[in-house]
Order: sequence, then C-alpha cells, then structure tokens
Amino acid sequence: MGDIGCPFCNPAEEEIVLANDLCYARYDKYPVSPGHLLLIPFRHVPTLFDATDAELAALLALIREAKTLLDGRLHPDGYNVGVNVGKAAGQTVMHLHVHLIPRYAGDVADPRGGVRGAIPEKRKY
Repeated sequence: MGDIGCPFCNPAEEEIVLANDLCYARYDKYPVSPGHLLLIPFRHVPTLFDATDAELAALLALIREAKTLLDGRLHPDGYNVGVNVGKAAGQTVMHLHVHLIPRYAGDVADPRGGVRGAIPEKRKY
C-alpha cells in the first residue's frame, strides 16, 4: 500500500508510538523539541487536502491521543500543530504528516506569533 522510497510508507513496528486504523504517530527524526511527533496516514496521500474525511478524523483523534501521551511523559507548556502543504510551504516528504511540537516555557525568547514564524518578518504583529 506504500510508495516505494517514501520514508513514511510501511513504517517499522518499533517506529510506531501510537496508531489507529488509518494513521500512526512516530517521533520526528529531526525534532524541533523533545517529544516532537509526526502523525501520518498509513495510506500514501500527498497532502492534507488529498486525505479522505475518515483520514482527517483519524488524524485529529490521534493528535488528541498524542497530546495526552506527551502531557504525561514530558509535561510541555504548550504545543504547535502544523502541516506543510507543497514545496513552497516547506513540505519535503510528499506524504501527508502533521507535526505535533511540544513547547516549553523559555525554549525561545519570544514565542509570540507561533506558526506565523514560517515567514519570520510576519511573526510579530
């Protein structure tokens, strides 16, 4: 069911932290912060906009479950949730994945603007 060469298709059992029928979670190999998870559909689907309603619902359910897991293990002070769609937005693996990034008080000097930092000069408003 996977795409040959796709790093998110056919995950090894030991990579899977959480899963449901349609999606799984694994730790990011290049984490932004401790506990950074990726939530990924099992089906090879390029972007958020290509996912089925069932896959989107499964992703949201897994995000909630992943937050509960990370809250219990790492006690972060907040989260960023993000999806890059297309190369212009920074997507480097063309298989839908949602980043769940735990945030910790003091991890950056001024966190205001959050995901708006994708375009640094637009972060503060």
